[in-house]
Amino acid sequence: MSDLLLHVRDHLVLSASALACALALGIPLGSAIARTARLRDVSLAGINVARVIPSLAVLALAQPFFGIGFRPALVALALLAIPPIVINTDVALRNVSAALIDAARGLGMTERQVRFRVAWPLALPVVFGGVRTAAVEVIASATLAAFIGGGGLGEYILNGLAGGDYGQLFEGAISVAILALAVQGLLTIVERRIAAGLGAPAGIGASADIGAPAGALEAATTPG
Repeated sequence: MSDLLLHVRDHLVLSASALACALALGIPLGSAIARTARLRDVSLAGINVARVIPSLAVLALAQPFFGIGFRPALVALALLAIPPIVINTDVALRNVSAALIDAARGLGMTERQVRFRVAWPLALPVVFGGVRTAAVEVIASATLAAFIGGGGLGEYILNGLAGGDYGQLFEGAISVAILALAVQGLLTIVERRIAAGLGAPAGIGASADIGAPAGALEAATTPG
């Protein structure tokens, strides 16, 4: 395996691990925020503050606790990925049609059934849009991991800058750009297919009120 492919592999492993951690934390948090107005105001304020903290600063803060290498880079990238996931999850769940939720309750569905068989399926395309945004941000920012020995394509950029080797620098930069664009394109296709399958709008700004495709409520109330 070539050196470039090894660095691509390390870059993807780090990015995927950070995204998985962000999903495990961000989706439950976004769901909780969507259900509690008081929690929403405080949490979203904190998340918006966290978004303006540079990733390199987070790396520096994590280093005394986790040392150098993979772990501090993982922590910093996961923190970077959480805000768009939380925000999109909150927006998606709050904008599911209130009339549809009331109709589901009127049909005798429990709150758990309403949440998992009506609200979440309709919110999924917008939630996935946040995952796509987070994935691209993580892949682009994972280059900073090279500053603390985290590996990845950032090593090409760092070594190119240190040695004045612009060929190596551009090789790393172009590889990261291609990787980010490829993931963006792939996840966009998946997002559109999810939206088409559910008959729901795709993207964070698609609609202020997420409704249901024809027959969706009937399908949700069918015993599974």
